Amino acid sequence: MAKELLKGNVAMAEAAIRSGLQAYFGYPITPQTELLEWMAERMPLLGRTFLQAESEVAAINMVYGAACTGARVMSSSSSPGVSLMMEGISYIAGTELPVVLVDVVRGGPGLGNIAPSQGDYYQITKGGGHGDYFPIVLAPSNVQESIDLMVLAFDLAEKYRSIVVVMSDGNVGQIMEPAELPPFQPLKTVYPDWAVRGAENRAKRTLSSIYIKPDEEEVTNFRLLERWHEIEANELRYKEYFLDDAEIVVVGFGSSGRVAFSAVRAARAQGIPVGLLRPITLRPFPYAPLAELSKSAKAFLVVEMNAGQMLDDVQLAVAGRTPVEFYGRMGGMVPYQGEILAEIMRIASESIPLEGDPRHRWAQRVNYGRNGHK
Repeated sequence: MAKELLKGNVAMAEAAIRSGLQAYFGYPITPQTELLEWMAERMPLLGRTFLQAESEVAAINMVYGAACTGARVMSSSSSPGVSLMMEGISYIAGTELPVVLVDVVRGGPGLGNIAPSQGDYYQITKGGGHGDYFPIVLAPSNVQESIDLMVLAFDLAEKYRSIVVVMSDGNVGQIMEPAELPPFQPLKTVYPDWAVRGAENRAKRTLSSIYIKPDEEEVTNFRLLERWHEIEANELRYKEYFLDDAEIVVVGFGSSGRVAFSAVRAARAQGIPVGLLRPITLRPFPYAPLAELSKSAKAFLVVEMNAGQMLDDVQLAVAGRTPVEFYGRMGGMVPYQGEILAEIMRIASESIPLEGDPRHRWAQRVNYGRNGHK
């Protein structure tokens, strides 16, 4: 198929439709609104369900109910709206339902602004709602990846009866790029045996997240955990760039990972042995690949559009074997290539040979350096 010039939000919406989406429930909030607007036009034309709810709280509970039928359903929002959805998301997790959610992250905390941010990392990757559960979290860095990950999201949600969050940001949602849309998938005609679709000469089915007896709740929690271990084993995704001989490893996701890639290429042109690892699944997180890299790398640089949230996961992976530094922009500010390049060059210039050791080693830094823009 030929490529089209598509806005990120529109591309995600159309990719979801072509993936066999049967029902969408949402509420407008910038910088996500184009996704909802596209759904409002396209879904009724195709004879599918679209409903603009009175709030994000209502929208996620409509998703909850529709998901109980086994249909392909989703919602989308941006940071403050996703916060309102968290109770419903936890209910969905406890009921073990496949649901897709798009979070086009914007500046915060609070009402914040409509500029791109990655400040929802903790909330989304660590569960968000109450209780013991993890959603699968996918992080696109461009329009084509937004399309591809939307298609993947529905497949993963159904495979694992899980919530899958596509965590975009205002940059990726608003940017326009050439991209190729997938072919249309047929709508579901066969539904899983847990779905609530009317008794029809069989025993009734019920779906609930309520387990009054603690031992029954624990059984459910263990089932969710075992399923999560299966996801960790099978669904880890990340991209590697120039890592074969890298002495400095940059780690960034989404928009910041995209800008970091440009900075890494510029540093390579100057002869600096630097590479990039860009997580695509933020949950499960690529702990093992980063741990392996820490055996040979001399330093890590984490780049984010927040105060250092993924930084914690990178530090867990590296486990003190190698210095880990951080560069971040906040409040809806996006780092420039030159800013990241300057950090790479600074780290490269601070390398020192240790006496009696012929290898090129890095000084261990006590201060991990949350170097905000001045």
